[in-house]
Amino acid sequence: MPARHTPLAASLATLFVSGTLAAATPVFINELHYDNAGADRAEQLELAGPAGTDLTGWRVVLYNGSASSRAPYQTRLLSGVLSDDSGSGFGFQLVPLSDTGLQNGSPDGIALVGPDGKLVQLLSYEGSFRAASGPAAGHHSVDIGVAESGATAVGRSLQLQGDGARYEDFTWAAGLAATPRQVNLGQRFVVAANTPSAPPHVRRVPIAELQGAGHRSPYVGRSVVTDGIVTAVTARDFYLQDPVGDGDPATADAIRVHTGAAPTVVAGDRVRLIGEVREFIPGGATSNNLSVTELYRPQVTRLSTGNPLPAPVLIGCAGRRPPTEVIDDDRLSRYDPDRDGIDFFESLESMRVTVSDAVAVSATNRFGETFVVADDGRDATGRNRRGGLTVQADDFNPERIQIDPDNTLTPGVTLTVNSGARLGQITGVMGYRYGNYELLPTIAPTLAADTLSREAVTLPRPGTGEVRIASYNLRNLDPNDNDGDRDVADGRFTALAEQIVHALESPAIIALQEVQDSSGSLDDGITDADLTLRMLIDAIVGAGGPRYAAIDNPPADGQDGGQPGGNIRVGYLYDPARATLVPGSVVRITDADLSDGDAFADSRKPLAAMFTVHGRTLHVVNNHFASKGGSTPLFGAVQPPVNGGEAQRIAQAEVVRKFVQALQAAEPDAQVVVLGDLNEFQFMAPITALTGDSHPILVNLTDTLAPTERYTYIYQGNAQALDHILVSRNLATHARYDVVHLNVEFVDPASDHDPVVAQLQLTAPPSR
Repeated sequence: MPARHTPLAASLATLFVSGTLAAATPVFINELHYDNAGADRAEQLELAGPAGTDLTGWRVVLYNGSASSRAPYQTRLLSGVLSDDSGSGFGFQLVPLSDTGLQNGSPDGIALVGPDGKLVQLLSYEGSFRAASGPAAGHHSVDIGVAESGATAVGRSLQLQGDGARYEDFTWAAGLAATPRQVNLGQRFVVAANTPSAPPHVRRVPIAELQGAGHRSPYVGRSVVTDGIVTAVTARDFYLQDPVGDGDPATADAIRVHTGAAPTVVAGDRVRLIGEVREFIPGGATSNNLSVTELYRPQVTRLSTGNPLPAPVLIGCAGRRPPTEVIDDDRLSRYDPDRDGIDFFESLESMRVTVSDAVAVSATNRFGETFVVADDGRDATGRNRRGGLTVQADDFNPERIQIDPDNTLTPGVTLTVNSGARLGQITGVMGYRYGNYELLPTIAPTLAADTLSREAVTLPRPGTGEVRIASYNLRNLDPNDNDGDRDVADGRFTALAEQIVHALESPAIIALQEVQDSSGSLDDGITDADLTLRMLIDAIVGAGGPRYAAIDNPPADGQDGGQPGGNIRVGYLYDPARATLVPGSVVRITDADLSDGDAFADSRKPLAAMFTVHGRTLHVVNNHFASKGGSTPLFGAVQPPVNGGEAQRIAQAEVVRKFVQALQAAEPDAQVVVLGDLNEFQFMAPITALTGDSHPILVNLTDTLAPTERYTYIYQGNAQALDHILVSRNLATHARYDVVHLNVEFVDPASDHDPVVAQLQLTAPPSR
């Protein structure tokens, strides 16, 4: 070998001597000559090491790596010395395998075992496995990319290649012409050789290659070596990022590392890892969450400390702009970070990220999570006048970013803000759990401004012939402070009363949802809500409002869903000075046709009542349709997402529509209000089923608002309308409507819904 290659020999000698093997026996597999399926004609191994090394006691052990075996099927005892034919200082020996050949199938392995019985290498082809017995027991094999079938396999070799003094400078290269009895030179491939913390010849893979351009790593189930800078450390994980990266924005340059115990590294450490690549699904496969690429319980070698952290990717106008309308439009069949929000955030998985000029589009929830958009919302679509993001039929706001401080990552850091709060720059690592990509801050966010105030109704005082009617979901209101919540001690009765009197200006009729029985969620057989309603009425009087009368129609115990024991129901408050209940008019609406199942099984039944107001009759139907339980995440593995409970809500809407149609058939000029928490967006099928598809009999007053102002609820940063007031067409022309934003944008709400209010001009019945 030419003299210019002498440094390589010295480098390799130093490399292997400094590893796990004794200085006298630094032997390794240098080349594998493989054949094809069927008859094996020329299969052999080439061992290499310092010239003159005695191979007595060395073994080559062939493994069947199938799930039913993972055990040795043949052992070759070695002898002789490594001879140097080139003057390079290296010696070689060929180990023929052709007499019986390598097993055909997948996967299978080759182990090199030293004279002390310790494993030196465990290579495998057509897959990887964990050896169950023999000298490699407990070790993961490294798939070196050989297929024992196809024309390209015939007469080709797998070679250890590289040039340098570090183990990162060597790797296995497949499909090459055999080069017997020489240390292979060529491109700068990469290999993990005998180092103190790594099994020999595990392939080093850059982090971006591990992540790949997609939602799952192409290396799942394989053991790899990689390295980078530790950027963040939590209780059982840390985040590792390549300080340079591959320059491709479609591939993340960072990965989560699951240690299973408190990590021994700190931010700024440069480390080398040997571990198995896994796809971890937070919540398990049944959660329908996406998976997170991670290295599982690796061997960790600290190479240096105090390194600068990789620069964060800037999300915003001056950096990468997330898609603003499409979460996914191809059922995850294409990976398109420029168009699909779900792919955009995958391309940043585990990386350091800074959100530029973050502004909150939700209040911090009870889990400590806050949703924001970048650049004060400059590029965001669907922004409403109060700074939030409102869903629309073709836009579920992929630009939202969840901020979720981790107490082990930034101890003592919390974020408690209202929607609209400005937070400046937020820097952290991009994680994923519970259906959302989320930024885990590594630096405490700084609140710049939080000035949002609660609203009051904007409708004028009712005039002659007008009535104001409201709908309000009270979030499981009950008077029992010993049942797991403390509505009395927490002041919810008082807060709701203040809102009804001062913000809603005491509507004549209030349709209530989520009223619990008088013992709350205590499952004691009590079903009436007399005490619940009486305490609310007394609080309203205490706030300066009228003494309302209540309508309660208790459900059968345990039959209407909701919190067990709570017997959730809908009910009414009405002011007898302005509205008179028609005796005998209160009726619970049920599904009369059970041939296709009960539309209201385990769900709240609508409650209809008739009132006389200004001498005119008003029919009111109060509803709380089936919940969205069973929905899959917007940023989940099921695309498009499943709208949980939709079929039941459609069935419920059809029952209520038929009830209204019967009213109108008996009384063509009937003035009807259908309202409540319908648990559905105005553009979805259940609402269409309620209004009447081809010949609408009801008008949804939600649609009278500007599209971005149609919201009564905020879920995961998306403002959305779940509460609606629909009216018969004879009431629609002069109806006025308002959503009064009192709760959903604030960290201290009286309820998790905002109330809705309609002001209606009642008409006199026609003369007969």
